[in-house]
Amino acid sequence: MTSSTPLFLNRLGLTTPIIQAPMAGVSTPALAAAVSNAGGLGSLGVGAMDAAAARTAIVDTRALTSGPLNVNLFCHTPAQADSQRESAWLDYLASVFAEFGAKPPEALREIYQSFQTDEAMLQMLLEERPAVVSFHFGLPDAARIQALHDAGIYLMASATSLAEARLIEAAGIDAIVAQGIEAGGHRGTFDPKVYDEGLGTMALVRVLARETRLPVIAAGGIMDGAGIAAALALGADAAQLGTAFVACPETAADPAYRAILTSGQTPPTTLTQAISGRAARGFANRFTALGTAANAPLAPDYPIAYDAGKALHAAAKAQGSAAFAAQWAGQAVPLARALPAGELVRLLSAELAESIDALAALRTSTVR
Repeated sequence: MTSSTPLFLNRLGLTTPIIQAPMAGVSTPALAAAVSNAGGLGSLGVGAMDAAAARTAIVDTRALTSGPLNVNLFCHTPAQADSQRESAWLDYLASVFAEFGAKPPEALREIYQSFQTDEAMLQMLLEERPAVVSFHFGLPDAARIQALHDAGIYLMASATSLAEARLIEAAGIDAIVAQGIEAGGHRGTFDPKVYDEGLGTMALVRVLARETRLPVIAAGGIMDGAGIAAALALGADAAQLGTAFVACPETAADPAYRAILTSGQTPPTTLTQAISGRAARGFANRFTALGTAANAPLAPDYPIAYDAGKALHAAAKAQGSAAFAAQWAGQAVPLARALPAGELVRLLSAELAESIDALAALRTSTVR
């Protein structure tokens, strides 16, 4: 482990440097509690919830654990509605809806409110005071950061580049989640219009560990103890795993998603904007192919496009098809294991210890 890892673990009351990624729509109170009870940091992805639903999820988690909890929020710039762009997208999808005896929505809406403008969510967090609040897609304003800090909450934010990490550091956030291009789910880029270099997890971790003063949490493509050890060796204080936990029985993943995760014949993953309007990594399917077709129009802004994506998936699922599902997964998905979350944390911790011992033995034999 890095020299600062014990400080990070002690600050949050963890016994292992393992964080379960928030994963909106998949994480549950049962999952977060199981991870926290096993010594890691359990997380809830509440970016797709309103304040009342988020509060319920926090309360339900606390009923299952006295351990620390991370609550993750979306901080995207609110979408810009564009009726022509949205109509063109719906027209493009109409023939696919028709395959399942359905019609696309007549209009699209912004289905998730950004934390940048959600006053009710802020008030709820100040009342519930989870141990950790983390941000994806950007940062809230200084007043919100100060209010959360004043409530004794530890703050983390995702960065996909050194430039974003420097913004996080300058804003007074406590730790950086270094999200590599390998990660499943949505890229945490602050501005989707800015060129994304697509740094890999290990390269990004090493850069941020050297160029910033904050604790760094590695995220993306990490599925076992050896991967965690590699991240720690490069300067990370902990590792955040998402895809590794999706197949756990405590998640909200549906049967089709679970089956493909552990099939032993997983399809390739790909980055797509077609499903939600922002780049996200998941299994290649008919929906991702629609996004790369030569005649594909520009998808609406996130999360307006997600309104269409969810409607198309619902129409297909009603007819027994998962070909248009948002099955987010990282590049190391062939290493997925379907274990109870607490058991998985304990196994990851044991693998981590074995990897650290093996590296120590290698150093000793090299010195001799």
